Amino acid sequence: MLLRRPVLDRIVAGEVDLVFRRWKRPTVKTGGTLRTPAGMLEIVEVRRVDADSITDDEAGRAGLDLADLLAFLNAKTEGYVYMVRLGSVRPDPRVALREDADLSAEDIVALTGRLDRLDRVSKRGPWTREFLRLLYDNPDVRAQDLADRLGLDKTVFKNDVRKLKALGLTISHSPGYEVSPRGRAYLTMTGG
Repeated sequence: MLLRRPVLDRIVAGEVDLVFRRWKRPTVKTGGTLRTPAGMLEIVEVRRVDADSITDDEAGRAGLDLADLLAFLNAKTEGYVYMVRLGSVRPDPRVALREDADLSAEDIVALTGRLDRLDRVSKRGPWTREFLRLLYDNPDVRAQDLADRLGLDKTVFKNDVRKLKALGLTISHSPGYEVSPRGRAYLTMTGG
């Protein structure tokens, strides 16, 4: 579920706690979370509703008047209308992880194991340390430029960088990336 930044800001401010979407099937689920630029958004409830049953109050809780909400929902004809009740926005745990540069010997062993596993399952062979070094040496360089240097499709490159980000080793920017404090500590401690 895509949330534009102005809507996300209103959710964080407590002004919006409902979202309506027309989907063939929901892209979020009750009890789940949604990773957003503002943090992890709690999905309290996802429920199929009849568009004609949406009230003025519910539209207001979605940050719209009823006519604008119905026009938005009726812009698509396929699928069903769903009401998504939103909860709190918590910090993204990856942010705290990437800032944690105080790595123990156990942390190094665990990270090395995770990187080794990513290298083992890759069809093109080991890549994780090469990517970390490339990002370390080339902060804020566009993904396309970095992918071109490696002879990779940009989509493949970005997908692999996301795997490193999930381990807290990289930070995404616009444009490019950088190695996080955790990633820099890992490289220093392993001689990478």
